[in-house]
Amino acid sequence: MDPTEALPAVSAGADARWMRLALAEALAAATAGEVPVGAVVVKDGVVIGTGRNAPIGLHDPSAHAEIVALRAAARHLGNYRLEGCTLYVTLEPCAMCSGAMLHARLERVVFGAPDPKTGAAGSVLNLFGEPQLNHQTRVDALADVDLAAACGALLTTFFKERRVTPAHPLRDDALRTPEDCFASLPGYPWAPHYLNDLPSLAGLRLHYLDEGPADAPVTWLCLHGNPAWSYLYRKMIPVFAAQGDRVVAPDLIGFGKSDKPKKDSFHTFSWHRQVLLEFIERLDLKNVVLVVQDWGGLLGLTLPMAAPQRYSGLLVMNTTLAMGDAPLSPGFIAWRDMCARNPEFDVGRLFGRGNPQMSVDECAAYNAPFPDRGYRAALRAFPPMVPDAMDADGAAISRAARDFWRDEWSGQTLMAVGAQDPVLGEPVMRALQQVIRGCPEPMILPQAGHFVQEHGETIATAALAHFAIR
Repeated sequence: MDPTEALPAVSAGADARWMRLALAEALAAATAGEVPVGAVVVKDGVVIGTGRNAPIGLHDPSAHAEIVALRAAARHLGNYRLEGCTLYVTLEPCAMCSGAMLHARLERVVFGAPDPKTGAAGSVLNLFGEPQLNHQTRVDALADVDLAAACGALLTTFFKERRVTPAHPLRDDALRTPEDCFASLPGYPWAPHYLNDLPSLAGLRLHYLDEGPADAPVTWLCLHGNPAWSYLYRKMIPVFAAQGDRVVAPDLIGFGKSDKPKKDSFHTFSWHRQVLLEFIERLDLKNVVLVVQDWGGLLGLTLPMAAPQRYSGLLVMNTTLAMGDAPLSPGFIAWRDMCARNPEFDVGRLFGRGNPQMSVDECAAYNAPFPDRGYRAALRAFPPMVPDAMDADGAAISRAARDFWRDEWSGQTLMAVGAQDPVLGEPVMRALQQVIRGCPEPMILPQAGHFVQEHGETIATAALAHFAIR
């Protein structure tokens, strides 16, 4: 459908004719999620430049409709002076755009709706009426009242819809677990935090917990694995927070309260690592003790070498570096095969089997993010994602991480091992201990399994006593 078909009928005057084209540009901007302002530049009865608002799409604060149209017109003429030209714009220009028009020596500007907040053509100030400037551009409000009203109505409708539209709209290729699935989770009282504007997220919503002061002496960055989520750290967070520290615990995309892409193929090692790097930069985390287990370690152990100044300590539990230079353990191969044979396995039952002390409701909380198979793409994708060859995605960066931990790491380390883990238990962790420079004798928890955080109070208390970094 031609967007101009939605515009009201107006008179056949020249100004109305060109303003209708500008309004069509504004409609296109709205469709792209930009503030709906459009502009056209006309010379001798011919359009020589068009523009629509695009600051978001172009990552350019100067990409207002008028500036875009001026640039197009200047390219068309081969001259930055636009003498004899008229610019039509649906909204009264701001000071930036007004200055550009004066500098271009436009002959005339016609605007549709006034802008009482930032208008620089008479509403807030009038740059066009400054007699001391060496060029005067004539400025006119559009005479066609109906068309001017249409320009304003488009803006009003846009902002009204933005006020009622969720702050983090759901992408068509993803699912979002309904909030009522997380109602009354035992031991998980913390307020959610969300963001979706990291470059790698491309609009996917990432959930994280963020407890304690931003300027705390220590930040505990807690990374979960598969098939867990930030609920895994519910027994450790209170211990760290009670010390006055900050605790940040994100849900990887595909897990917990974060959005869940529908396709298994969406998930890659490199992409998840990049999201975590951008997340750490966005929150500007400092004095970090990195807390990792399972995939939280496979990914997390590759992070500090990108910005070692941010990290002071490492608390590492039942995980590994998968470098593709050695066969995967028989325990992991058995786990991967089980996931392939039983893609709908009961997550809560898995946790309960290794942690008989957990209540029925606690086990059920691990199922909460996955109400049906459509939400389980990450659970299917992660086991085959573990790098198992030298050229596998993530293998090279994991080898670089091994070199970092062996040769460059200067922070403190505490290793806690769930001895009952058949996949990443004590033999695997002893090998990792030899890689991490200065790693002391591990803390062994004889009754703990793979999900060692279910004994988190003991580990967190030991960690507070261990790390002398405050």
